[in-house]
Amino acid sequence: MAYINNPQEIEERSFEIITQELGGKVFPEAIAPMIKRIIHTTADFEYADLLEILNNGYESGMEALKQGKKIYADTRMIQVAVNKKALADHGIKIVNYVHDPDVAIEAKERGVTRSTVGMEKAFKDDSIGIFAIGNAPTALYTLIEKVKAGEVKPDLIIGAPIGFVGAAESKVALDQIDSPIIRINGRKGGSPVVAAILNAMLYQLGREW
Repeated sequence: MAYINNPQEIEERSFEIITQELGGKVFPEAIAPMIKRIIHTTADFEYADLLEILNNGYESGMEALKQGKKIYADTRMIQVAVNKKALADHGIKIVNYVHDPDVAIEAKERGVTRSTVGMEKAFKDDSIGIFAIGNAPTALYTLIEKVKAGEVKPDLIIGAPIGFVGAAESKVALDQIDSPIIRINGRKGGSPVVAAILNAMLYQLGREW
């Protein structure tokens, strides 16, 4: 049986197929790789229509990465899926506090999600510039509330929580703030999609350097 077994060749052929099947759709030069990488991760071409960038989200996010600012991720999956070499090359760290013992204790005492408390803990770290939300709408709502109160000013919010309860609504709520945003509209999203967005940006950053 003949099949491709070379990882680089598989990836190259995958992106060729994605480009072909996108047909005549045209995207800004800097954004096209992000859309293609999301599709490569999900095999879902609907993301070409769901991705939305607001308030210079891409440019602001790239500048934050160039400055080596930290990324707060609401899941460990995002931490694992983002290219570690690319992060190390640019001195960037991804942090996640959802599983910290103090966060778990406080969340139980208050009767709220660990994602909420983890996000609140992240607000205390001024070196965090990018907030990457791929799972919990409660984390995104908490972030929006703090931005509206003037207590935090993100360089980029990646809003892509997935699910049926509050996911789509939390992303619509991003319209209430003027922060730089990259979001996936509707119910779709998830940690793999957020990681794909970050990997595309890091790849582009490597090309610029």
